[in-house]
Amino acid sequence: MNTKRKKNTNKPFSKRKSNVREAQEPFKGERRSKSKIEVEGIVNLTREGFGFVSVPDSEDDIFIPFRKLRGALNGDRVKVAVSKHQKGNRRTEGEIIYIIERSKRPHIGVLHIRGNQVWAIVESKNMPYDIRIPVESLDELPTIGGQKAENGMKVAVIVTEWPHKSVEPLGKIVDVLGKPGDNDTEMHAILAEFALPYRFEKEVEDAANKISEKIEPAEIQRRRDFRGTTTFTIDPTDAKDFDDALSIKYLDNGNFEVGIHIADVSFYVTSGCIVDKEAYNRATSVYLVDRTVPMLPENLSNKLCSLRPHEDKLCFSAVFEMDAKAKVINSWFGRTVINSDYRFDYEQAQDIIVSMKGPLCKEILKLNELASILRKKRFEHGAINFERPEMKVKIDETGKPIDVYQKETKESNWLIEEFMLLANRQVAEFVTRKCGLKNPTFVYRIHENPNPEKIEGLRAFAKNFGYTLGSTDNPKSISKTLNDLMSNSKGKPEEGALEMLALRSMARARYSTDNVGHYGLAFDYYTHFTSPIRRYPDMMVHRLLSVYLDKGKSQDKMYYEECCKYSSEREQLATEAERASVKYKLVEFMQDKIGQEFDGTISGLTEWGIYVEIEPTKIEGMIFIKEVREDYLVFDEEKYQTRGKASGRVFNLGDKVRIKVVRANLEQKILDYQLIWNPDSQAADTSGK
Repeated sequence: MNTKRKKNTNKPFSKRKSNVREAQEPFKGERRSKSKIEVEGIVNLTREGFGFVSVPDSEDDIFIPFRKLRGALNGDRVKVAVSKHQKGNRRTEGEIIYIIERSKRPHIGVLHIRGNQVWAIVESKNMPYDIRIPVESLDELPTIGGQKAENGMKVAVIVTEWPHKSVEPLGKIVDVLGKPGDNDTEMHAILAEFALPYRFEKEVEDAANKISEKIEPAEIQRRRDFRGTTTFTIDPTDAKDFDDALSIKYLDNGNFEVGIHIADVSFYVTSGCIVDKEAYNRATSVYLVDRTVPMLPENLSNKLCSLRPHEDKLCFSAVFEMDAKAKVINSWFGRTVINSDYRFDYEQAQDIIVSMKGPLCKEILKLNELASILRKKRFEHGAINFERPEMKVKIDETGKPIDVYQKETKESNWLIEEFMLLANRQVAEFVTRKCGLKNPTFVYRIHENPNPEKIEGLRAFAKNFGYTLGSTDNPKSISKTLNDLMSNSKGKPEEGALEMLALRSMARARYSTDNVGHYGLAFDYYTHFTSPIRRYPDMMVHRLLSVYLDKGKSQDKMYYEECCKYSSEREQLATEAERASVKYKLVEFMQDKIGQEFDGTISGLTEWGIYVEIEPTKIEGMIFIKEVREDYLVFDEEKYQTRGKASGRVFNLGDKVRIKVVRANLEQKILDYQLIWNPDSQAADTSGK
């Protein structure tokens, strides 16, 4: 990583690897390899200059040394020749023999113009090279976002080619983001890095603004009318889009009619219209630290489809007759009209639950009672109970982080969560089993069973702390074992480490037309029905449910499967962008704390470093093993621990350490810590265990 590139007197000094490629781009033939095993995958570069290739349907990534990258960049789809395992090295290694497709995701850099030479100076942890920009392209570049491409501006650049024997790739500017350091610039840069939009094109906004808010009487006549039923919303304090509401009615037979009312977005956004196409392209709203980037324009998300109090609103609803034990006696699904009586935030609803007084107190307390029963049943049935703390960043009006605190989840949150889960589960079960069609095409939210090898790895790791995992013979026994482990380790130093490894054993939830159930929630049938303002799959679910309620035929499975795959990919990008925005603000928060010391907990171990979360903010940084001068530290992959060769000191996940903050790199969103060596903090362990 610290090898200097070939000198260029017209270019500012920059430490980069010089990777003169051994193959032309675009490749005219594959590099010859002795390996008989060749696979395709996606490259993940590191700031150290080497990479890993993720292969579909494989749990193990292929390690690619720097000299064998052949000019591949982060996100490229490549063909890899797999080497045999080396003696004493359990890691699969390979070399890239062909770049199938360059990534379409842009790199973020600062524009540097020297005469007739132009570069984007990139400081990303996944990009060890700067990108040369043809100077003539600047004249052809239109003003983007109202800004010109000027020296020192932050820009988004896509690599277009890497000429043979060149020390750097060529690229083109696709967006001018603004002045480095400005909050808007940095948030837009994060969105651009993950190929996520941060503004709507004018024609999309115009089309959305033309949609009428007037509800015709004939439309109300076609719907079930809940305007006389007690209805309310509970959302975060700063929410602007209220896409779900609850209603409750006490029935003469002692049961309760509970309605889960969801904004009828598909009524306003017709399939194939310009707004619908934009919503599909986005697939999801994105929630950065300081802003929401909506899937739908404001006229829809915050006005027409927002279930604001004391306004008639069109909904798609799931209505259930429930008894006192929260058992569903009858269910009904269809289009409705509501008029919300009250808009609560979570804090207001929580105060009512605790004090047992306030607006709609009777209704909220009864729904909370039913939700508590549903929650208890869910965990008894095998749902996984992970409660890893979620840290939130508080910012001022300029976007500057001023505090980091732990988000608390209370009964008011669980109240909403349980009824949303109920609606999602019941809709999926209705379409699958009760709509009158055999194997109808539908969009499910699925979560496969855990990886058995990772569960066994967790068993071995937990044993180091004295925990004996129970049976893992079947999915239900695994969930009980994991819940028992989380319960037994609660409040202990190793709790976070065990929960983190347990989470890593889980598959990633995704969308699919093939139902395999949702393991984490312990549901045989599950979909996403409750958030069509912010998730495109929910719009697809509304449309499919409408077809099947109208006795229509099963829809094109192949089409919807492609939509599911695309939505899952976009969801992952949005999640990564959200995490990147949090990481950026955490690093920004730590900038004025360089040199300060903190207590922390080891949260990760690798061959190059020890990751530590400091108290009380849980902000993670890394101690470079090579920078520890007091001892020669070595990572033991099999035991998953780092050991000092001279002292015998052992570092395990969950261990308490003292650190000093030494670097805060905003561009790479990286914090570097220094280990405060205290031999008395842990007795020397030379037993070799």
